[in-house]
Amino acid sequence: MKPSGPETEKTGIAASIYTYAVYLFFYIPILILIVYSFNDATYSVTWKGFTLDWYRVLFQDTNLWIAALHSLILAISASMAAAFFGTLAAISLFRYQFFGKKLVHGLVFILIVTPDIVTGIALLLLFSLFHLPLGFWSLLLAHISFCLPFVVVTVYARMSGLDKNIFEAARDLGARDLTIFGKIIIPLLMPAIIAGWLLSFTLSLDDVMISYFVSGPGFEILPLKIYALARLGVKPELNALCTIIFVITMSFVVIAQRLQRKQP
Repeated sequence: MKPSGPETEKTGIAASIYTYAVYLFFYIPILILIVYSFNDATYSVTWKGFTLDWYRVLFQDTNLWIAALHSLILAISASMAAAFFGTLAAISLFRYQFFGKKLVHGLVFILIVTPDIVTGIALLLLFSLFHLPLGFWSLLLAHISFCLPFVVVTVYARMSGLDKNIFEAARDLGARDLTIFGKIIIPLLMPAIIAGWLLSFTLSLDDVMISYFVSGPGFEILPLKIYALARLGVKPELNALCTIIFVITMSFVVIAQRLQRKQP
């Protein structure tokens, strides 16, 4: 039986208030940003009326759109590579035994919790050591490196919930490893693979810290462009741009979560 009574009800109310307070603390600033993207004032924090002018100004800014195109190309490329190699890594960690398997599995989680500034400086030193020019390729390799662990964890979690007898049954029926991989494993893992791709796309599209260290002057991406503009003062068109990015990012996150929860 579940405990009931006045004390339990008070505890539940207090827990609800605390939860809502935490969420409000995080989301009220975002809500303010969205509201002021429609404010008919350049720098004033006073509401001057509703307008869509800042979105029109945003869509007329060629430099921002070039940076947005660069970010889109980078995010798609990095997420595709991370999804491919991350899926192979997750399958290898789950199905095969090899020396140092537990160490490799643990290193995946270490990469996730490593501070971005440490990763950024480490990658910068690595690229300098190999004399790799900073630009698209350095950004691509960096984005693949920090997206890869998230794909591995997502796909591995999905694979851990599968029935291992499926693979044994397929092998007993004469299916080879390549057939099992292509016709059984990949279809069953597809929701997790798509979720990992969407998470990687979102992480790549939003990254500032690591990109700051490994980017070059010849390939400007949107997060760094926004950061540079924000240092000169937050203009309304930046609010509009951040609103659009927030909506796109949240859409990808929601889709990824739904796919990750989908059962085979």
